[in-house]
Amino acid sequence: MNICLLKNAVGQPHYASKDAAGIDISAGISANLLIRKNTYNLIPSGFQIEIPEGFEGQVRPRSGLAFKNGLTVLNSPGTIDSDYRGEVKVLIVNLGKDDFIVYPGMRIAQLIISPVFKANLQFVDKLETKSHRGDKGFGSTGIKAK
Repeated sequence: MNICLLKNAVGQPHYASKDAAGIDISAGISANLLIRKNTYNLIPSGFQIEIPEGFEGQVRPRSGLAFKNGLTVLNSPGTIDSDYRGEVKVLIVNLGKDDFIVYPGMRIAQLIISPVFKANLQFVDKLETKSHRGDKGFGSTGIKAK
């Protein structure tokens, strides 16, 4: 997959281990960035990527930042379509108890490349099949283990 590093790149996107599913994304910033608790920032990555047709990129949180600091990707997973050619950016939200400083080159998210299934959309006046669930949602199945 082609990756173009931009002038603001600090480090390169990479797999952190041989079997890692996600490509680590670093903050392409030139100075520390303060993310106050309960706020969010759009952070540049310093690269563009050429995702092949039939695939997408999913920007996901890094588990350590989420667990230890409450930092996550606000629109998780953020979707990068195969026809997007701009700089990859990460929408980080601080849900932690404290303000957080992102420094240049800090690994802030991960990128998963996944195949995309394109559904054949057919518009009808009424759905043909019934289900036992029907239109029940948002908590209708409860929270107790079965």
